[in-house]
Amino acid sequence: MKDYEKAKSDYLSGMKYKDIATKYGVSLNTVKSWKTRNGWERGAPEPKKGAHKQKSVHTKASVPKAVLESDATDKQKEFVLLYLQRFNATWAYMKAYDVSYETANRAGPRLLVNDGVKQLIDELKAEQAAELHMTKMDVLNLAARQATANIGDYVDFGSKEVPVTDKQGRKVLDSATGKPRMKRVSRVTLRDKSEVDTSLLKSVRVGKDGVIVEINDPQKAMDMLLKNLPDIVIDSGSDDDGFLTAIDKASDKVWSDDDGTD
Repeated sequence: MKDYEKAKSDYLSGMKYKDIATKYGVSLNTVKSWKTRNGWERGAPEPKKGAHKQKSVHTKASVPKAVLESDATDKQKEFVLLYLQRFNATWAYMKAYDVSYETANRAGPRLLVNDGVKQLIDELKAEQAAELHMTKMDVLNLAARQATANIGDYVDFGSKEVPVTDKQGRKVLDSATGKPRMKRVSRVTLRDKSEVDTSLLKSVRVGKDGVIVEINDPQKAMDMLLKNLPDIVIDSGSDDDGFLTAIDKASDKVWSDDDGTD
């Protein structure tokens, strides 16, 4: 029996972390890691001897079509469904195969490259994308809108001259000209929500100094665009048709179904 398995019994019996660490000659963080990875929980009922692990139950209607038609084993199908919840192969393998963290940490990533498992993951991702009715281009279009969002689309601001008034609200006249004295004041006005694209807003709230309007971080959107859009080198002597052809070829390369990206 390995140390972490022995340590589990000590933990469940009430032994403290530091005492377990001393007993097995490991650090305190290692003991805490054992607890987290292997799901130690005091007070949790131990499984009875001979009892079989209850299998997860899926009704036929709730199982994706790709899973029903796949030739993968039941364990592999369970692994795939769990993997797509967190994209954590080790966690998914532990849950599906009921093994230790160490075993799952080795076997999980290997199972991801299994042809049947990989095909099932790709098919499920395609089904999810179809249900979302969203493509990579839709995501980049949204990012482009966020990157070019302008606070001026949501707030009208500027300054204007207004008459100076006294405490009674009466206009103060200039002694030399007899005309009302003027002062310049700043103004900030929110545009009506029916006139703007609210999907690009991060928040609109009232603070102690007035209304605060925040748009989504355009720099993050710009960074994502720069990582995904192609680098295009155009000869200075190229004509417009050559430029457009280069754009088309680069776009085909980025958005090809066979480019190996998810």
